[in-house]
Amino acid sequence: MSDASPSTPGCLKLGEVTIVDTFAEAFPMTAARVVVTAASIAWARTAGTVMTGYATSVIACDAEAGIERELTPEETPDGRPGLAVLLFAFNRESLEKAVVKRVGQCVMTCPTTACYDGIADRSKLIRVGGKLRRFGDGFQISKVIGGRRYWRIPVMDGEFVCEDEFGTVKGVGGGNILILGCSGAETLAAAERAVEKVRGIEGVIMPFPGGVVRSGSKVGSKYKGQIASTNHAYAPTLKSLVTSDLPAGANCCYEIVIDGLSPEIVAQAMRVALHEAAASPGVVAISAGNYGGKLGPFHFRLSDCLSDDGGGR
Repeated sequence: MSDASPSTPGCLKLGEVTIVDTFAEAFPMTAARVVVTAASIAWARTAGTVMTGYATSVIACDAEAGIERELTPEETPDGRPGLAVLLFAFNRESLEKAVVKRVGQCVMTCPTTACYDGIADRSKLIRVGGKLRRFGDGFQISKVIGGRRYWRIPVMDGEFVCEDEFGTVKGVGGGNILILGCSGAETLAAAERAVEKVRGIEGVIMPFPGGVVRSGSKVGSKYKGQIASTNHAYAPTLKSLVTSDLPAGANCCYEIVIDGLSPEIVAQAMRVALHEAAASPGVVAISAGNYGGKLGPFHFRLSDCLSDDGGGR
C-alpha cells in the first residue's frame, strides 16, 4: 500500500489535482521481445493477443506480457506485417519456459505466422525455436543466416519459421500510478486516456486488461496461503470499515501498472500517464503503490514525475 494519503502535508499539486508525495516500488525482471509476423496484420494481432493472454501478474501467471507495438513490413525480418511482444519473468529460466509455451501454443498454432527475436543484445539467450523444433518429428530443418539459426517446422499450411535463440535483457516490473476519481466513469476515462498515451512509448507494456487494474492488491491476507489480497485502503465500499486512502470526493480508484526494458523508460511512461490522468475531468488525486521500499529496489517518486526529466532511482 502507499505510504502516504492525500490528506498528508507532503501532498503536491498539478493544477487542481492532488499528487501524493509517495513512490511506486518496482522490481527487477528479465525481459524478451518476440517479433510475430503473419500474412496480414489481422493474423499477427490474433497471435499476439492470444500469446499475451493470462499474463497480467507473476503473482499467479508464468509471465507478464503485452503487445508493445505494431510493426510495418519494413521493420520485420521477413518483410511481412507484424508486431512486437514483450514478456517479463523473474529470471531467465522462468522466462524461457513461458516464451516456449506461449510461442508453441499461441503463435505456431495461428495461421501464417512466424516468430523472431527482437532484442539486439545477444549476450544472454534463451532457446525457443530450438525446443519447438521437435514438433517437426524429425522433418524439421534449420538454416543459418547472418550467424543466426532459424528452424522451419512443417505444419498444415506450409512451414512455421521460428528463430532458434532469443536475447534477454534486465527489465523493470511494477511501475504504477493510482488514479483516484469522483466517479467510476470519470476515473475509467482518465485511465483510458493515460493508457493510450503510454502505448506510444517504445519499450513498455501495461500487462493488465486494457492496461487498467481494478483489483489492486496488497501483500498477504487474513487467509492462510493467500499471498495477495484486495488493497482495502482504496476500495470505496470499505470507506466506513477501514482506514481509507481515498480522499474526500473520490469514489473510485484504477491502477495502471507499467513494465519496461529500463528504469528510464518506466519513469518516462509513469510521467506521461500521470500528466494525462491529471488533465482528465473528475480526477481528484493521483498516488502510487509501494511496500515501504522493502521489496523492490526501484523507487519512482511521483514528485519526480512532475518534472520534465522524470525520475526513478
